Amino acid sequence: MSGRPVLRHVGAMHLSGLVLLCSFVVMPSWPAEAAYAAPPDDPTADAPFMVLLVVPLLVLGLHVAVQIPAGLLSARLGRGTWGRYGVSVAVAAALTLLLFRGDTGMWLDALARTALGLGAYAWVVRGARPRSGS
Repeated sequence: MSGRPVLRHVGAMHLSGLVLLCSFVVMPSWPAEAAYAAPPDDPTADAPFMVLLVVPLLVLGLHVAVQIPAGLLSARLGRGTWGRYGVSVAVAAALTLLLFRGDTGMWLDALARTALGLGAYAWVVRGARPRSGS
């Protein structure tokens, strides 16, 4: 990764988004439960394939509304890799609580998934120094 901070942040954002997307390989249970909550003969019910649309929109929303702001604030406020990670998880907890207010299960699931990506963000932004000489 380049020594330029802007490129480091852009790379960290992409990596954190990729980790978030990969965390959805194991799909949360609530979209599937919502898809099959209505009786099969109910014409007003959403089709089950809509679950496939909900997950990418959730990943995009969490990445833009939670991960990127939390990562940028942690780079500004945190000191050291663990300090940055702690600040980013605290900010992510507050932002996901605002997004999923009232539903503890969805909040904890979203927080755990975003925390994985924020770990990757803190790792990339940690300020690796270039190797000297040889």
